[in-house]
Amino acid sequence: MRSTVIAALGFALVSCGSGSPDWAKLAGKCASPRTGTDPTTGRAYTDQKGSLNDEQMFLRAWTDDTYLWYSEVPAVNPAEFTRAPTLNDGSGATDYFEKLKTTAKTASTNDKDRFHFWIPTDEWLNMSQSGVEVGYGITWVVLKGPKAPRQYVAGFIEPGSPADPKVTRGVQIVSIDGADFVNGNDVATLNAGLFPATAGEHHAFVVQDINTGAQSSVDLVSAAVTENPTPTVKVINTGAGLVGYILFNDHIATAEGALIDAVNQLKASAAAAQSSISDLVLDIRYNGGGYLAIASELAYMIAGPNATSGRTFERLTFNSKHPSTDPVTDRALAPTPFYPQGSGLSVPRGTPLPSLDLSRVFVLTGSGTCSASESILNGLQGVNIQVIQIGRTTCGKPYGFYTFDNCGTTYFSIQFKGVNAMGFGDYPDGFTPGAATPGSFAGCVVVDDFAHALGDAAEGRLAAALVYRNSPTCPAQPTRALRAALPQEGVVLKSPWRQNRIVQP
Repeated sequence: MRSTVIAALGFALVSCGSGSPDWAKLAGKCASPRTGTDPTTGRAYTDQKGSLNDEQMFLRAWTDDTYLWYSEVPAVNPAEFTRAPTLNDGSGATDYFEKLKTTAKTASTNDKDRFHFWIPTDEWLNMSQSGVEVGYGITWVVLKGPKAPRQYVAGFIEPGSPADPKVTRGVQIVSIDGADFVNGNDVATLNAGLFPATAGEHHAFVVQDINTGAQSSVDLVSAAVTENPTPTVKVINTGAGLVGYILFNDHIATAEGALIDAVNQLKASAAAAQSSISDLVLDIRYNGGGYLAIASELAYMIAGPNATSGRTFERLTFNSKHPSTDPVTDRALAPTPFYPQGSGLSVPRGTPLPSLDLSRVFVLTGSGTCSASESILNGLQGVNIQVIQIGRTTCGKPYGFYTFDNCGTTYFSIQFKGVNAMGFGDYPDGFTPGAATPGSFAGCVVVDDFAHALGDAAEGRLAAALVYRNSPTCPAQPTRALRAALPQEGVVLKSPWRQNRIVQP
């Protein structure tokens, strides 16, 4: 049994507390107990021989005690879910888990809980701790789909990955292994190509440049890809001062050291020019979240000690059964501060953090901007740092969860909501630039510009931010009616999240 807290999202290993709730007593009773050494503890697995029903009863008890909307979970008979485990494809336990969530809707008719999922524990550990996953190194932006007609466009290609330099930003998928991607029904072939299960798989893609219409055939071979969470860091010299740019793609553990290096790089570049960074553009359009501690550290590095010392970055609230105590750790609730030192994720704990000491920040967003990334915007606004948002509406996840590894599956079930120092955290439909709604930010709606590389000063969102610095005006965009008709912009963040798997038309 192992639990990890993801505070919108953010992690820290915890114990189950002294209260020994019913779900803790049920955990670790497995239909197929694991043997050998647990890589996170260095000790033998504590799994005991149990049954599928034991695993299901743990999930129900865990949900009833800790799920944020526990009273809205429907009654579901676990005996209806008996599927034998299939490698990386679920079982009767995971099928049952997928029903243990609210069916309510938000004001905009989105599902209230769009974030309920599970993942094989070994995959989760590889992804969250080191950024390693099997794939090609492509972040696909979903303009239409997952049902036909589909339009998936390459938004970012990991440098040094199997897709680099075969695939470039702005190409869209035409076919995979001979199967029509846009309108086809062969979803098994499409999914197998999009989400390779093992390294060394060959898949034949036909892609088309979204700007020129030119098509090309590309053979992609899957591999274990290690993500660089900050692949582009640069200083842009403008007539109105130096502007730092950081492309930040994931709040994984290695991002802690990478962000420290990025801020130090910006400061060193500015010092070499005998100047300082006057503004920062933080590009998190494809950042789906991760460690909350890293979000807090980055917010501190942006704003500095004068604005953040002794202040709350985010405060967590649980369900009505637990108004003052964390139900997993059994500890009294306390706010998350702006961390001025490293948390020990990829630098020694206590490492002093550099800071830019800025009173405002420009943030480039899309619907792939989610969870801990949204916490950066909300947390900074909570201490009166001006946040200017350029891009599209964020995903809308003011919630978080404790991951729980039970019998080799890691479960994610919403357990708390995060609010900033002003008590605001009501954004289940995301932040829209320039919206006249509570908690929104000044800024501009700007569509993703696939004709330019990320970090290119001519790229649409970055260019809009550079103009806005001197004159708070926005570039011409489609009319409101046309904008409402634009396809929803989504992101296949990582294959294990499975948020955009192809489904039968």
